[in-house]
Amino acid sequence: MHCSAATSQHPESSLTTILIINGEDHMTTKAVDVLLVGAGAMSTTLGMLLKQLDPSLKISMVERLDHVARESTDGWNNAGTGHAAYCELNYTPKTADGGVNTSKAFSINAAFEVSLQFWSYLVQQQALPQPEQFINPVPHMSFVWGEDNVQFLRTRYEALSSQPAFADMEYSEDPEVLREWIPLIMQNRKEGEKVAATRVRYGSDVNFGSLARNMVKYLEKQDGFELLLNRTVKDLDQQQDGSWSVELRNEQSGKCEEIDAKFVFLGAGGGALPLLQLSDIPEGKGYGGFPVSGQWLVCRKPEIVNKHLAKVYGTAPIGAPPMSVPHLDTRLLDGETALLFGPFAGFTTKFLKEGSVLDMPRSISLSNLKPMLSVGMKNMDLTRYLISEVRQSHADRVESLRSFFPDAKDEDWELSYAGQRVQIIKKDEHGSGKLEFGTEAITAGDGTLAALLGASPGASTAVPTMINIIEKCFPEQMASEAWQAKMKQMVPSYGHDMVQEPNVLLEVRKQNLDVLKLDS
Repeated sequence: MHCSAATSQHPESSLTTILIINGEDHMTTKAVDVLLVGAGAMSTTLGMLLKQLDPSLKISMVERLDHVARESTDGWNNAGTGHAAYCELNYTPKTADGGVNTSKAFSINAAFEVSLQFWSYLVQQQALPQPEQFINPVPHMSFVWGEDNVQFLRTRYEALSSQPAFADMEYSEDPEVLREWIPLIMQNRKEGEKVAATRVRYGSDVNFGSLARNMVKYLEKQDGFELLLNRTVKDLDQQQDGSWSVELRNEQSGKCEEIDAKFVFLGAGGGALPLLQLSDIPEGKGYGGFPVSGQWLVCRKPEIVNKHLAKVYGTAPIGAPPMSVPHLDTRLLDGETALLFGPFAGFTTKFLKEGSVLDMPRSISLSNLKPMLSVGMKNMDLTRYLISEVRQSHADRVESLRSFFPDAKDEDWELSYAGQRVQIIKKDEHGSGKLEFGTEAITAGDGTLAALLGASPGASTAVPTMINIIEKCFPEQMASEAWQAKMKQMVPSYGHDMVQEPNVLLEVRKQNLDVLKLDS
């Protein structure tokens, strides 16, 4: 143990036992069924799913900050794009024969529809507030210029729109049509410039911070749920019976607390990797993390903001990571409408926005040293790109914005800092390393612990990702008629492959658009 025992800061909780020895308070182990580490989109989603499946479960959620969803989940710390692959060109890479690979786009599109189904269910059950408090309709668009890029977008459109999932996608190279879609972007562009765009009108802007906070608000009203803020996980030890003894430090009192959990989920964003390493499970060996910071240019001037209603994605600069694909977005956050452009990447050794510069050095171990060194040597383009991004001035960033918005003025935009993204580094088949830009769930062989690493599409696919964890870690319960029936009630497409069964996807999409008021 790393700190002395102390009394609970929540004596009212039915989950806590106090033992009096020689006139002093000592905490015995607090026993719960599920411990959720981190109070962001992933943990709150898993908590909601499990409480719906079995209301009797005793669940504790611990968060090192003093508020829920203040790191990457917070509205201003991400782009709020409900990642459905409508506009993100990096989800449809070029192939050697000049075509595009659409497999990732279709899988992400189907995954987002799963999230929408669960949110729709929660709205109908009044477990979430009215949709406009956390999700709003904002068209999703791709916009390119130059002959090669226009050809690529045309090919992408033809490949996607030929399938039912993307049949509503619109395409145009006509400047007059584009002026109707995106007047701000088309204003004063070069005469005769070759441009093209695609549009899906029922794209969305998601306030993931509001979504997570409303989920926790609901959970706190349920018996057997406890939220513990200002708690830092200091150690995890697995006991002989398979349960986990988790040591916490109360950052307000400085005292130590313990929780004994049958199942632990590490959903702490960039902070999940060090916790996974603390667990010492074999499945977590060899993983490393490459942190990338993000910045946005933000405009709040109504005369500019009111001329743009879309999330418009372009093509990534050479050497840029997929998360740095430039986009000009409408954001609707807590009653405020603003425009956001970026992200501008930078290098940091912090794993969290409010983390420590020692996060990355402390994460290096014998098991991941070789993969991390290998990735560093293989990704010099990325390194040079990050250095160039760090050296940019405000004028340089606004100049990049002018590719999208030619009339942009330096004084109309201010710099805002986004949340940290920790890209996954993992061993490849040769024992070397490779850099991953998606999300990955790691589960212990005995199903008692799971962790989520990585970044985009992240929170957009939280529901299918958490369902996958439940299937792996609660296999007996998931096999029961009760859990199967409840899962199908929450997610009507459960048990179907919506990529292979587009009729199912279209049916649930119609319901989602109606309940969440996205097709307006």
